[in-house]
Amino acid sequence: MTEPTSQDATGERASREAKLTALRQMGLDPYNQPKFPKSHKNEAVHAAYAHLQPDERTEDSVAVAGRVMAIRNSGLFIDILDDTVKLQVYTPKDRVQGEWAPLLKALDLGDIIGVRGTVRRTKRGEITVDSTDIVVLAKALEPPPEKWHGLKNVEQRYRHREYDLIGNEDSRTTLRTRFRMIQAVRRFLTDESFLEVETPMLHTIPGGAIAKPFITHHNALDIPLFMRIAPELHLKRLVIGGLSEKVFEINRCFRNEGISPRHNPEFTTIELYQAYADYADMMDIAERTIAAAAIAATGGTKVKFGEHELDFTPPFRRATMLDLIEEHAGVKLEGLNDEAARAAAKAAGIAVEPKASWGKVVEACFEQKVEPNLIQPTHVVELPKAISPLAKANHARPHVADRFETFCNTWEIANAFSELADPQEQRARFEAQQTQRDEGDDEAHRIDEDFLKAQSAGMMPMGGLGIGIDRLAMLLTNSATIREVIAFPTLRPRHDGEDAQGGDTGGEG
Repeated sequence: MTEPTSQDATGERASREAKLTALRQMGLDPYNQPKFPKSHKNEAVHAAYAHLQPDERTEDSVAVAGRVMAIRNSGLFIDILDDTVKLQVYTPKDRVQGEWAPLLKALDLGDIIGVRGTVRRTKRGEITVDSTDIVVLAKALEPPPEKWHGLKNVEQRYRHREYDLIGNEDSRTTLRTRFRMIQAVRRFLTDESFLEVETPMLHTIPGGAIAKPFITHHNALDIPLFMRIAPELHLKRLVIGGLSEKVFEINRCFRNEGISPRHNPEFTTIELYQAYADYADMMDIAERTIAAAAIAATGGTKVKFGEHELDFTPPFRRATMLDLIEEHAGVKLEGLNDEAARAAAKAAGIAVEPKASWGKVVEACFEQKVEPNLIQPTHVVELPKAISPLAKANHARPHVADRFETFCNTWEIANAFSELADPQEQRARFEAQQTQRDEGDDEAHRIDEDFLKAQSAGMMPMGGLGIGIDRLAMLLTNSATIREVIAFPTLRPRHDGEDAQGGDTGGEG
């Protein structure tokens, strides 16, 4: 959008306002029109009359509407765009120069009009509506984004997404793909007998993940509340209570962390839980869910992202975290104590905290040496129990958890595990996390007495899975930044007087 800071922009705004006044003086107030029932979308007109030969006419009457994208020959030809494609409108020359002249002179690019008329194909082969009636349904007082070439300033594209969508077909395609992907995931899980549920956004204790929360305050109760960082614990409580053995939720989570090309403070996840299942079952459902999303978004399971072709055809590669560290970093950590693990990591040039536990050393080695190499979809299994406070320990190797994270294009896109069901063990893990909080780790998990009481009612074996919708949408739309796939990403407010054409002030980096 071009801000009205220059004389040209100010003059164009004044011109448009004058045309609005002229329309009102004609008794044609655009903002006070009755509804305009459309008979067809533009794409449907093209499809229904695709059989017409050049210069073939019909007597079929249609009612279409859309935004004015082009005005040619003083209104003889007008292109309108709805949420499908463009459609050409023709007005007879005698009307353009006669009774409709004042109305057509009051039109600008960006206005929304309704048109009634008959359909034909022109001699040049263009499907066209010969207008018998034109109604101005909205007057655009701001000029179109860069005269339909789209917003060039990145920050402005995200700050005024509606203008970006008006002028940028790629943006419309990307966001439509995202939302169709979500619809496909919802259909897939419903067909798998999962029940879609809702859980609270405001929590008295932030739980279900290790992250820093946003804090707010409830005035009536006079208590602090936290925007949820994950819906996990409430979803488990619904399964424990017998609402359904399979539940899922697609919704927002909030984490008070940095903004980057892969992180937005509010983001969308899908979390699902299945009774009498384990993390191996979650691998299967994760693969099939992601494949269903890929097919809905792209038509297949092989997707182009940057220079890579990503293959989401199940099954994905599976490898343990320790094996991957040995493969990519040459560091063998199995069986080492904390001190020896730290020494081995440092010898390989891996930065670790001076008092890092074995689990934290494993995590650091993986993040620094393995993640950059995980391009194709890969399930990384058997993560350290110490960094998995809600996951069940492996029976044979209790220092690791029955857990996996799915990586693709070096990014984590899913996380799952066999859920810890023992309330006594869960309390011990919570207490260990609380100790870490007391020592300064403000992302560590708090003790959640309500969840412990729920577990104490008897928690059946259960598998849980979370998939990051935003990152998956990035992969399936070949988008380099998360802001492309979020309709309204978080941005720093622009203050009065700040240069509208300045750089991106949202903090992405």
